[in-house]
Amino acid sequence: MTTISRRSFLRTGAATAAFSVAAPVLDNAWYVLAEAEAPGYFEREFGISDTVCRKVLAGALAKGGDYADLYFEHTISNYLILEDGKVNQAYSDVALGVGIRTVKGDQVGYGFTQELAEKPMLAAAATAATIAAGAKKIPAQEFKRLKTADYYPLQTLFTAVPIEPKLLLVQSINDRCFALSRLVIKVNAQFHDQQKRILIVTSDGAKAEDLQPRSYLAAGVVAEKNGRRERAGWNFGGRRSFSYFTPAIVEETARTAVDRALVLFDAVQPPAGEMPVVLGSGVTGVLLHEAIGHGMEADFNRKKISTYCTMIGKKVAEPFVTIIDDGTKSSLLGSINVDDEGIPGQRTVLVDKGILTSYLHDKISARFYGVEPTGNGRRQSYQHFPIPRMRNTYMEAGPATPEDVIKAAGKGIYVQDVSNGQVKIGEGDFAFFVSQGRIIEGGKLGAPIKDVNIMGNGPKMLANMTMLANDFQLHQGGTGACGKGGQSVPVGFGQPTVLVKSLTVGGTRS
Repeated sequence: MTTISRRSFLRTGAATAAFSVAAPVLDNAWYVLAEAEAPGYFEREFGISDTVCRKVLAGALAKGGDYADLYFEHTISNYLILEDGKVNQAYSDVALGVGIRTVKGDQVGYGFTQELAEKPMLAAAATAATIAAGAKKIPAQEFKRLKTADYYPLQTLFTAVPIEPKLLLVQSINDRCFALSRLVIKVNAQFHDQQKRILIVTSDGAKAEDLQPRSYLAAGVVAEKNGRRERAGWNFGGRRSFSYFTPAIVEETARTAVDRALVLFDAVQPPAGEMPVVLGSGVTGVLLHEAIGHGMEADFNRKKISTYCTMIGKKVAEPFVTIIDDGTKSSLLGSINVDDEGIPGQRTVLVDKGILTSYLHDKISARFYGVEPTGNGRRQSYQHFPIPRMRNTYMEAGPATPEDVIKAAGKGIYVQDVSNGQVKIGEGDFAFFVSQGRIIEGGKLGAPIKDVNIMGNGPKMLANMTMLANDFQLHQGGTGACGKGGQSVPVGFGQPTVLVKSLTVGGTRS
């Protein structure tokens, strides 16, 4: 098949999108799944044959690199945003290209191109090859296709779903938020869908394909009472099919967003200082991800940046603490059938009963440590090379009830949700804004709180976790993204209710 430049493809894609907006829904035909998941998508659509891949890989190894790989990507993203009662933004984005990596030791040469034709791909390969200076190496002459599990089966491709049912979702969110409270004065409703196709071909003979969906439905509300305004939001999503977004999901999204805004009218400013902090289940797992999980990514440890660089096999938490990073959870945002180096998605135990047992590895760090890759080599797009990144990171449940954990805290604060965080990866120092929470007084939940930060050190916080509840939850949102090294990738997180015996609370009262 003739190769297509990105510029030509964007014109074609725009015309198709314009037609889909105007086309009516006919007999629910969009529920039929297209055949496009069949293997060989990039060869059918863009002429990327094994012969072409061998030639480009040979170019990447022409100066003696140890290893090379190709990462082809075709991503279609759609956005609908409703505000002030009408859709004021609706747009699509297409990414098409290939990234070519050459590895020499722990050094990386990288080139990429938006043109899936032989000449520009060979030029990008030559750029990647300059990391090495030696005799050329020959890539594998045959590629073995990797068989993967399917942790996010699609009932229908998002490109097969017309715009009308998506419009209905955001309009329903808007209407429901206003109906739930007369105090709501503004609603922002969003629906986003994406389908990302990737093909990884490696110089040692591996070949892997994946179709990665991503979607979310989000509501943001502004409420006003006696001249005072509060705002909050919520979303549901992940690697979900369109059929996930039922009326029940619309209702829960709207109701949660409105409730979270209204409770802030009763919020007080909490005490400041060192005190026990209870982290609620589910979404507060983002704190585990940021303040602790990053320190367990292998590149930070290989470079001796992380506090955990000498801690494998040593105690980092109490024996009731087990921390997992898992790419195999069904339909969650951080799940992957295959990582961006061609390693199957898998489950990795980081902390087992308080003992640090593993880092999160890509191929480079795995070779350095003499272990197998853990399937954590991830990248934002074909314009970026892979580095160790988390997937769905969570802490397993404990034996206590949430009420027991809150009672044991005695006096402190309960954190329901956090935002706007800052973390120093090496030291693990962090500061997060508490967007939803409550005072704990007499071992019970009291008034809601606002205008408060929590500060501490990730490794110390992990060591100071003294009680875990039995209410483990994984966050079911679809907007979670993690930034590292100038790249952003979708991630998931979760945990049970946790008691940390001491963190710094930055309130306004002593």
